[in-house]
Amino acid sequence: MEQIIATARTLDGVLVFTPEPGSAFPEITWGDAFIYYAPDGRMPQNVQPYATIVSRNYPDDTASDLDTPGRRRVNIRTERATFVELTGEEPRDLTRPRDYAAVDSVLPHPVYGALGWISVVDPGERTTDTVVQLLRDAHEAARARFARRQDPGRPPENG
Repeated sequence: MEQIIATARTLDGVLVFTPEPGSAFPEITWGDAFIYYAPDGRMPQNVQPYATIVSRNYPDDTASDLDTPGRRRVNIRTERATFVELTGEEPRDLTRPRDYAAVDSVLPHPVYGALGWISVVDPGERTTDTVVQLLRDAHEAARARFARRQDPGRPPENG
């Protein structure tokens, strides 16, 4: 996971936010990482992160068994075509059963898969390169969304 965070920190305009014990943020988030496109270096107020790294189960998200010590899951927002390529299914039509606790496997996010999020528990030899590329792609997509919000009349870069 450190390689993934280090890669994220090399991207222009990135903000990697990691709430720490004793901070004003909920205890459940302490030690997790939230990755944003934020060229001004400030936490965006009206934008979700484009990637997260979580180290424990959340109340509505237990399928990855993250309460086992040492387990972490990287979650990345993807474009629809990428999601379909990786999972073989449309985000809103997920029907296949999956083992969301499987390590080093690219899977739909157990809660946000229908929104196009991919997750990988403990990326390893099989998935780290894919995760890094997905992170870069998500960063570029977040940068493009930011640019459109700054200039709503501007046409999209790819079309």
